[in-house]
Amino acid sequence: MAASIFTKIVNGEIPAYKIAEDENYLAFLDVFPTTKGHTLVIPKQQTDYLFDLEDELYAGLMLFAKKVALAIEKAVPCKRIGLAVVGLEVPHAHVHLIPLHSMKDMDFANKQQFSKEEFEEVLAKIKAAYNG
Repeated sequence: MAASIFTKIVNGEIPAYKIAEDENYLAFLDVFPTTKGHTLVIPKQQTDYLFDLEDELYAGLMLFAKKVALAIEKAVPCKRIGLAVVGLEVPHAHVHLIPLHSMKDMDFANKQQFSKEEFEEVLAKIKAAYNG
């Protein structure tokens, strides 16, 4: 399998707004977000389909995502953090963490555009709230 865009981010070949990282997982801002703070959480090991992950890696991904979600919730005003797994757009298992104000925030057809400064501002707030 060719390296996915996410594997290229893991390998440092493509820049990303990285929130948190450990030896197995990485969280970074989605550059095509539905809302400010929309984050992607991935296992560093490239596996196309989320449910093909080994149980331990899958469980670890969800626990890592939970820590990131709690940081987003502290840093970005919202009603709650939504979690979505679509898995068709990039052949690398990932979950979306999306700050929600309403159900329309989960509509992936409604992409928002933010400036580099806006991404960096929300990144700094989430990283400051992250307690990994």
